[in-house]
Amino acid sequence: MTANKNPETTGQAVSNRQTEETEPADAAACERRAGQLSALLADDQTLVREALAALLEMEPDITVVAQAKNGEEALRLCQTTNPDIALLDIEMPHLNGIAVAAALRASGSTTPIIIVTTFGRPGYLEKALAAGVNGFVVKDSPASELAEAIRRVVRGETVIDPELAISSLTHRSPLTEREREVLAAAADGASVRQIAQRVHLSQGTVRNHLSSIIHKLGVKNRSEAVYEARESGWL
Repeated sequence: MTANKNPETTGQAVSNRQTEETEPADAAACERRAGQLSALLADDQTLVREALAALLEMEPDITVVAQAKNGEEALRLCQTTNPDIALLDIEMPHLNGIAVAAALRASGSTTPIIIVTTFGRPGYLEKALAAGVNGFVVKDSPASELAEAIRRVVRGETVIDPELAISSLTHRSPLTEREREVLAAAADGASVRQIAQRVHLSQGTVRNHLSSIIHKLGVKNRSEAVYEARESGWL
């Protein structure tokens, strides 16, 4: 004669077996999630941004949790998603990548930041480091190198493209901060009087600064000086 099974006992046994079967899987899933580095990617070029995101998603320990198409969106998403790392382009609408980095640091954010850009210019590197970024790499770097740069920066290291680091040491801006300010004010073709009003200097002092800038950069006029400074990342 077969003994009657206690439904409560049977249910408990089934529940125990289910728990035993699911716990390892859940634990493994949690472990994988915990091991993932969450990344925010900001670039105004959609094809470039999505291609880079796809490459990073192929890495076993990196997942792209947010994408931004301009600087303002990057700043907002970084503050709301709190990623393990933010990858920022420099030339973006509304706010450039360096301005986003500076704004994040001013807000108290400690999110590691890597500038990933086509513009590998010494002046940009200096500005980026001053803004508080932790890495600076160019877009033509292999995906594996970018992934490794992400891991190193998250570990607390500073990662800079080697060629750019050397260039920054040999191609520093010859302009003083005041000269840079005057040249920036002249960048839109403003007259000497307008520049003087913008930087709160006399017109004679502005003329002297402009002459010094042109001489230092070895160019013929203000327009060439602006172009040279921008190409070098000094403006």
